[in-house]
Amino acid sequence: MSAATIGIIGIVVLVAIFFTRMPVAYVMTLVGFLGFSYVISLNSGLKLIARDIYDIFSSYGLTVIPMFVLMGQLAFNAGIGRKLYDCAYAFFGSIRGGLAMATVAACCAFGTVSGSSPGTAATFAVVGLPEMKRYNYGNRLASGCVASGGSLGMLMPPSVVMIVYGILTEQSIGKLFVAGILPALFISALFVIAIAIYCAMSPKEGPAGESFTWGARFRSLANLGDTLAIFAVVMGGLFAGWFTPGEAGAVGAFSVLVAALLRRSLSWSGFIKSCYETLRTSCMVLLLVAGAVLFGHFLAVTRIPFELASWVAGLQLPGWAIILVIVFVYLIGGCFIDALALIMLTIPIFYPVVMNLGYDPIWFGVIIVLVTQMGVITPPVGINVYVVNGIDKSIPLEDIFVGSMPFLVALIVGTIILVIFPQTVVWLPNLMY
Repeated sequence: MSAATIGIIGIVVLVAIFFTRMPVAYVMTLVGFLGFSYVISLNSGLKLIARDIYDIFSSYGLTVIPMFVLMGQLAFNAGIGRKLYDCAYAFFGSIRGGLAMATVAACCAFGTVSGSSPGTAATFAVVGLPEMKRYNYGNRLASGCVASGGSLGMLMPPSVVMIVYGILTEQSIGKLFVAGILPALFISALFVIAIAIYCAMSPKEGPAGESFTWGARFRSLANLGDTLAIFAVVMGGLFAGWFTPGEAGAVGAFSVLVAALLRRSLSWSGFIKSCYETLRTSCMVLLLVAGAVLFGHFLAVTRIPFELASWVAGLQLPGWAIILVIVFVYLIGGCFIDALALIMLTIPIFYPVVMNLGYDPIWFGVIIVLVTQMGVITPPVGINVYVVNGIDKSIPLEDIFVGSMPFLVALIVGTIILVIFPQTVVWLPNLMY
């Protein structure tokens, strides 16, 4: 049996085990270890698994992940998300679908201190869903906009997914962060348009809320103070070169903690919960990275990535068509595999192809994040949908998935536009750097 055949069998087994709901990190580690041991030797497999896990968990570069996760958890438990929501509601709540639009705007803003898609979705499932239900919003629109708006946490800096992409491809994390700003705002605008169209077709899904005076709206802007200050410290320090991305995460977490203590908005139990969730989430991400690295070594010895890259590069198609093929692969893969796992599995395969085509690696990173955003709201592994359902079990899963479909269409449209006009993505990082 050839090594390539063993690799294909390994991929089939990997996907099959995914359907058992076994954690993705464990599946990749198990299949990668067994496959590598079969192709090379058991002794080599044992050495590889020990080395890869040790290398990942002892990597200084990966300390950036727990730091930004801690920053997001402290912001959540300190109530910064609720303040953002109140501000957004003051501006958008009085129009049809305005509460849903306010939720999208608040999700985008909260992404600047979270960096996590499930974390952002969880925040606004707690904050936004009860408010929309109180104003008689339909379950589909309310839950769909929370699950989809949460995906903006993947694109708005600081983004955990961009950090992982930057580490895997050795690209500037600072440039990736800057490159995500305009696309995040653009996708947020498309989400708002999707809500307006949805409410025009189904008015009962998003009735208008109370109206605020302009004075009250401007006073609500005070709620943005903490978020803007923290964003300025973290991103400004990165741009100025005062600290590395890992140090930026530590500074951001410390800044959120100081702001919460000054306002007395973080209880001791909230602090303990933040630390616990940070530890749990960071271990999950690091195990995913270790599993993906191990599985990647198995694929490397089967030569499947090189063969697939050669096949894609050899397609008699223009560069933009090959990019669309890659995007389609990510779109389908995102329906079955967690976003981080999908990126870590596929970047070693497609990144060399894209570089050979002459595309900008920063632009490609943003496009990959956009496509994997779709995966967090598509069945059967739409993690944000499960997060929202876990917080409000009164809304059936199928309603959340259906409610997310208009936002999925908006994401697809936005991705196509950014593929056609790549300068929209790279203009700001090129200007800043």
